[in-house]
Order: sequence, then C-alpha cells, then structure tokens
Amino acid sequence: PFSGVALWKLLQESTVTLGLLMVAIMVGVFVQFRWTVRLVAAVLVTLFGYLAANHWTRILTFNKATPFYTQDPLFHLDISFYIFRLPVLELLSLWLTGLFSLTLLTCLLTYLCSGNSLSDGKFPGFSPPQLRHLYELGGLLMGAIALQHSINTLTLVYSHRGAVYGAGYTDVIVQLPWEIGLGCIALGLAAGLLYRSRTFPHQRGSLLTLVKLLFWVYLIPALLGFLLAQGIQRVNVQPNELERETPYLTRSIAATRAAFGLNRIEAKTFDPKNNLTPAQIAANGPTIDNIRLWDTRPLLKANRQLQEIRLYYTFNDADIDRYSIQRYDEAGNISTQVQQMLLAPRELDYDKVEGVTKTWVNEHLVYTHGYGFTMSPVNRVGDGGLPAYDVQDIGTETDAGRLQLAPDIVPDSIPLGRPRIYFGELTHTHVMTSTKVEEFDFPSGPDNVFTTYDGRGGIRLDSWWRRLLFAVYLRDWPILFTQNLTPETRILFRRTISDRLPQIAPFLRYDKDPYLVVADLGNSNGSDEANYLYWMIDAYTTSDRYPYSDPGPHPFNYIRNSVKVVVDAYHGDVTFYIADPTDPIIQTWNKVFPDLFKPLEQLPTPLRAHLRYPTDLFSTQSERLLTYHMEEPRVFYNREDQWTTPQEIYADNPQAVDPYHLIMQLPGEPRAEFILLHPYSPVARPNLIAWLAARADGDNYGKLLLYQFPKQRLIFGVSQIEALINQDPLISQQISLWDTQGSRVVQGNLLVIPIEESLFYVEPIYLEAERNSLPTLARVIIAYDNTIVMAPTLDQAIQELFAADASEDASGVIRRPVETPGPLLDLLAP
Repeated sequence: PFSGVALWKLLQESTVTLGLLMVAIMVGVFVQFRWTVRLVAAVLVTLFGYLAANHWTRILTFNKATPFYTQDPLFHLDISFYIFRLPVLELLSLWLTGLFSLTLLTCLLTYLCSGNSLSDGKFPGFSPPQLRHLYELGGLLMGAIALQHSINTLTLVYSHRGAVYGAGYTDVIVQLPWEIGLGCIALGLAAGLLYRSRTFPHQRGSLLTLVKLLFWVYLIPALLGFLLAQGIQRVNVQPNELERETPYLTRSIAATRAAFGLNRIEAKTFDPKNNLTPAQIAANGPTIDNIRLWDTRPLLKANRQLQEIRLYYTFNDADIDRYSIQRYDEAGNISTQVQQMLLAPRELDYDKVEGVTKTWVNEHLVYTHGYGFTMSPVNRVGDGGLPAYDVQDIGTETDAGRLQLAPDIVPDSIPLGRPRIYFGELTHTHVMTSTKVEEFDFPSGPDNVFTTYDGRGGIRLDSWWRRLLFAVYLRDWPILFTQNLTPETRILFRRTISDRLPQIAPFLRYDKDPYLVVADLGNSNGSDEANYLYWMIDAYTTSDRYPYSDPGPHPFNYIRNSVKVVVDAYHGDVTFYIADPTDPIIQTWNKVFPDLFKPLEQLPTPLRAHLRYPTDLFSTQSERLLTYHMEEPRVFYNREDQWTTPQEIYADNPQAVDPYHLIMQLPGEPRAEFILLHPYSPVARPNLIAWLAARADGDNYGKLLLYQFPKQRLIFGVSQIEALINQDPLISQQISLWDTQGSRVVQGNLLVIPIEESLFYVEPIYLEAERNSLPTLARVIIAYDNTIVMAPTLDQAIQELFAADASEDASGVIRRPVETPGPLLDLLAP
C-alpha cells in the first residue's frame, strides 16, 4: 500500500524517478514556462510537507532521545543515534538534495529561456548575476551531496553485502574510505562554487569548465569506487569469506542477539531419563491436570454449534489463560485450583444479520454489543465427548441475563455481572446509544431483553454541528436526519481493538491476538449490573535501525514488549502500562507523551495475575533463535547447528508446531507455573534438539529458559511420534474404522510436555461429522519411553501407562510397545 515510508524509500532508491521528473520539468518549461514553474513549486511544497507529516514520530523523538548506553562496534556511537537521530538526518538530506536539485534545474532552464533565446535560436550567455546564482545553488547542492555521503558512511551498518548483515570486510576496507573521500570531494566542490560565486562569476566559459571539473573530480571517482568494491568482494572476499568476515560475523551475531533479547536467554541442559513413577506423576498434579486436550479450533467449532444461541452472535476467537478457580469436591468442601482455561467472547457480528432486519436503525441503534463468554477447562470433557463448560449459555432459572456456571463452581468465584461487549474484535460498526430506541441486550427464550447504555464511552451528540461533523466524518448522512437521537445520545466509534489502539498510539506495534480477561477490580460495589470484562493487548516498541542486527523475515531488527494495554470492554477506556522500563524507546516516548503511560505497578492486581508472555514476541524470538543460538562464527557461517521448527499433522494437513501454553513445574523449580513453550529440531532431522520456555508468573515474568538435549542421544520429535502412532496396526485400524463416510478423525496438536526428567507426548483425537461439524474428544494418546497408549480419557491412559499388565482392548484402551523397523531406526538416528 502507498505510504509516506514507501514514497521516501522510492525517492531515495530510484534515480530513474528523479531523472524522469527532471525531464518532465524541462519539457514543461519549454512548452509552458510560467505554469510549469508554479506547478513544480506546489509539488515540492506538498511533497516535503507530506514527508514531514508522515515522519512526525521521528521528528518528535529527535530531541527526546534516550541513550542505550551501548555503542556500535564500527563508529562507536550510541545506538540511540541510529534509532532516533539518523532517520531525521536522512530525511533532511533527502529534503535538501531534492530542493536544491530541482531549484537549480528550474533556474537553469529559466535563464536559458530568458530574453528571446528561443525565438532567435541563439543563447547570448549567462549574465554575471545569473552565474552567481547558479554557482550558489550548485554549491548548496554539492553541500547536500556531501551530507548524503556522510550519511552513507553511517548506514553501512545496515549493509546486506556478503555473508554479514551490517558492515563487512568490503564495506569497512573499501566502501567506508571511498564514501569519506567522495564526501570530502563534494564538500570541496561546494566550497569552491560558493567562493567562485563571490569572485569570478563574470568569466566566459566558466560554467562549462565547472561541469567538466565536476565530471572528472566527482563522478569518475564515484564510478571507480563502485567498481572497486564489487571487484574486491568477488576476487578477495568471496574465495576467503570466512577468514575475511569472521570479526564482522561476531559483531552481527552479538547485535542480533541483543536486539531481539536472545542474550537474555538462560541455557541449560535437559537429559531425559524416562524414569517416571506413579508417585512422581501424582506429585506433578498441576501439570497433569492442565494438559491441554482442547485447543481453539475444535472448541470454536463446538461453540458455534452449541453456544452462539442466535444467528448474529459469533465466537471469533478463544484464548488460553490461567484462572484461580474455587470448586466443590464430592464431599462438599471447597478447593482452589489454578487451571488453564479457554475463554471465548460471544460477540455480535452485524454482518450475519440478514433480510429485512438489516436496516440503518438496527445497525447503529439496536444491535450495539455482544453479550457473555464461555469458559472451558482445557483438560475436561463433558457428556458425549463435548467440551466441558465452567461458564456457558445466557440465562438461569432466577436471572435471565446471568451466565450459567458449572454445578461444581463456587458462586462468585468467577465474576459475571452483565458481560456486555461494546468494544471488541468484531465491533466494526459505529453505534449511537441512549437514544429513543432501546438496544438489544440478550435473548430470553423466544423474547428479547433490551437495555440502554450508561457507560463512559463515546462522544455526546448534543448539538446540530456535532451531528454534522460526525455525519461527514463517518459518511453516514442519516445521523443528520434521524429523529431518534436525544441530547443524551452518545456515538461510539473505533470500537474494534485493532482500530482503536493505533489511533491513540500509532508508534507502537500491537500483538495480533488480544485476549479477554474476566476480573473484578473492586470498583463494582457488588452491583449485578457491573461489567468485569477487559481486553489485554501486548504492544511492542520496534525499530529497523539497530546497527548490525539481522532482521531476517521481519520488518524490524529490534523489538521489546515495552507496553501492556488494557481496554475496558464496556466503557472503552484504554490504559497503557510500561512493562519494560529499561527500554530506551519507550523511555523516549514517555518523555514525548508524559501523561499517556503508567508504570506497570499501577496495573490492578487482578489483571496482573493474567499477564502472559506475548506470543508474537515469542514467535519472533523463536525464529531468530533457529540460527542465532550459534555464537561461534565458524559454526554460524557453515550453519553446522542450524535448527528448524518441528512439523506436525493436524487434521491431515502438515503444519509447523506453534508455541503453546502449559502449566508445569520447570526442572529445579519448586512449583508449577504458566509458561509458553516451543520445541526445536535440527535441520534435515525430525528429532528434538531443544525447547524454549517463557515464564509468565510473578517475579519470573519475562524470563526465557532454553533447555538443550544431548546431541549424542535420539530424542523423538513430533513428526516421529506421529509416525510411530500412525504405523501401529491396532491404533491405525481403530482410526480407520472411525474415519468412514460421513465422519472424519482429526488428530489434534501433539504436545511435548516435560515432567521431572522425562518427556510426555500427548495427542487428542477428535471425531467430527463432515457437515455441521461438532467435534467430540474420542481418544487421548500418550507416548512415553517405549510405550504408546490410546484410551478414552487422559486419566485412563496414564493409569494404563504405569500398569503392570496391559488391559483388555474391550475397555477401549490400547497399549502398544514402540515397534521401530530397522530402516526407520536408521532414518531417526541423530
């Protein structure tokens, strides 16, 4: 898409565009002189204003820059210079070069066309004042070119030449001194031209002599420098690349690891012993009780069949989080458990409204908000293999608007209130509230219940000119003419999270997956009408200007999760909390907007319990770690220890294993915690080589641990375990029996779960119809050591795994030893 950044890069990189523009100006001057000059001036003013407006973030941070207290290894400048100041200098250089180039060309053509030179067919020459002016403009242009050469020397730290990201051997040995030399030549020419404009502007032929001098002194060396750099790279560097580039590889590796936070990872060795006992399984109850049997895809399919209730409701997403849940046990005692939950908001999607009901009044006055959510434990299964719900439906026997809790949930342990969602992921329409038309609230049997919004969100439409303003801005003219508005009417717009946040803080990059949190912040005064829903979003400070840092496939080469954002789903209030106060970029923005951010310590405690390590950041770091875990230059250059993301089969389709959440007790830690985990495999081998864990609880929030497996041992990878499962005759036969016409078997995510000093592999098996899919959990498969067990439930599978003798197949349990044929063993060997 067209943007100021794209235009800037185009003008910087495309000499063809600038040449065509100059040719067009020359033709225009000869054809219609006066109007062409005016048009050029108008275009220049508009273009430069547009560039400045689109780079306001760079201009605002120029004088507020916060030092990194880290220097680049080439010029020994603080990193903040490259991130905050160099982009503004580039913009200034572009502005000056363009201004002086086009001004010089326009004046030159103006003087050529002066008098009767076109009609007489003869040019009498430049007058002394004209020469003086041209010399001055030429001197200023060469000064701008000298500035550009000084910038070119600094931008060598982003060079893509050769095997190094950043300045390599050729850049430092050849390109750097050549750029300095050309800058000095340009500066000397600038000084000479400015001096000549005051001393010898009257000499004949002086302008032609100057052009020849410019050609031989500047243009020829520039061309020779380019050819020399290419020749050195091909003849000297490429045949001896490792030797030549080793010191520069070291710089790039260190910078990339620092810019992506990889240098904060604590590396450990994990050597699976496979010596688990039933006692150890019992001691790791929090891990076993939170093994994920349901992921978002089958749960959302089930929700859409069971919980949408009305056509216009939809479940757009479901997010994993942990909640402290109070439950009644069989004896009636109350116990508190921390459980992983899948929480899915029930939003109103007006696009699903059909027929005659799709009117302007319904779109903007009636269908204003979603209502409620479902909450499902990731490890529990309901009747018929369907998901179990701790929170579901709308309406109870005593309260038509209250969500329904599971029978074993202690009332009020999950705050419910009136869970209206005015701001969310599907709230694309602008709506008007407190009008003469009541808003649809929720269905109650065959009838509907209506309400009137009383929140803080929106802007009052209490005057005619405000109605006109919003009618024009939103291009919604019925706002002017409807008779349904009152002096108390408010208009709520920009209600989607993805639209609302960038309008407030466009200088941040936002995680693509906001997640809904249910929390009582203590400001409801016990009201049944209170709303306890909040969206939490991770925001990042990024830059593509970190010296020597390799961005890989990403549009940035520096990233920090510096901000946590909370959006009230009812009122629309947005609060930004600084999560990483050590980040110089967020410190700079805090200086620019001192009232925008709050310290993380002010985040309410109930919300702080739901902080997650951001998935987008973790995925980015995981991708960079595939290569940049190698810190020794020779190993890095030869990619001797390159990793890759394991592949799995999900619903018959191969896909990369995504990071997944677990509640587990890390090796050597005293208690279970909420983590984000991602396994790795070596390139061209499907076995496991390491796993990365991001911690999210308490004082350990944000810490990264890398557990590496011994390279001399074979640790089965995800695809290998799936192959062993699918090649087992009894298991594959059972799956084939289910996978008949009208239904199909879906093998879910295969999870690698570390427990004590061992690895568990767990894969749920779903059964769903080909039409009107309603997934049910049919079986759970566990692979451990030399045994694979398939059972109707996770508990049965674990019991069978540690049983002395195999159970009869009639119980639905299959226990099989791992049988690996000789050729397959050769393939799986590390």
